Amino acid sequence: QVQLAESGGGLVQAGGSLRLSCAASGSIFNTYAMGWFRQAPGKGREFVGTVRWSSTITNTYYAGSVKGRFTISRDNAKNTVYLQMNSLKPEDTAVYYCAAGLPTAGMTMPSDFDYWGQGTQVTVSS
Repeated sequence: QVQLAESGGGLVQAGGSLRLSCAASGSIFNTYAMGWFRQAPGKGREFVGTVRWSSTITNTYYAGSVKGRFTISRDNAKNTVYLQMNSLKPEDTAVYYCAAGLPTAGMTMPSDFDYWGQGTQVTVSS
């Protein structure tokens, strides 16, 4: 059973930055792809980015709305994956979730992922 816990959310002004953390219950990054999603009030869960690692390659893929502003990285020693968010906009306001799933083609849909954290709120003021 994989357990995930997000942290790092908060209130930030437009143009600011936040770094979200997702702590995993064990060394899962060699087995699972990791994804970040977000959900704004009254909307469905939206894909933000996904990353999968092999012994030699790191593959990342981002939604068009965040590409160039958000970056996913990891710290193996801490079993933690990060979402660095820069140049934040009010439309980035949402609850952000990290997720883990066995790698398959795509990995952009919530149904591609098996394990989820509880979410962390990000609010961007204008």
